[in-house]
Amino acid sequence: MNDVTDSLAVSLFSEILTVDQLARNRVAKALPKGMELSHFSVLNHLAHTQSERSPAQLARTFHLTRGAMTNTLGKLEWAGWVHIRPDWEDARRKMVSISPSGLSARDAGLAAITPLIADVVSKVGDDKVRAILPILREMRVRLADKG
Repeated sequence: MNDVTDSLAVSLFSEILTVDQLARNRVAKALPKGMELSHFSVLNHLAHTQSERSPAQLARTFHLTRGAMTNTLGKLEWAGWVHIRPDWEDARRKMVSISPSGLSARDAGLAAITPLIADVVSKVGDDKVRAILPILREMRVRLADKG
């Protein structure tokens, strides 16, 4: 790498990290009372996949430790937003699914953040967002690649 490339890389990641922080703060404030961003993220994932997941699978999906995911799932279960049951094939494991009230909570969270996100996309411009999405996806894949 050279100085120009290094400077470009630092500038890019500085912008990404700043956008991440600002987006997380804005979205977290817009979510319904009592719902944390981590709660919404897990509920949204379970709603999209429409299938059960183990806590370990969820931890891998969100790049978290099992302990951190267990903590989040405990809060979601307490709120009645997920069902956690033993895995019938392996009693040491558990399986997680979204409950009907969890789906409603996720829908309420989505309704709360959609106008905020849509406004930002509108101001940036649909064409610019479409253009940057493949680049961001490729960066995500490369960062997630452990090789």
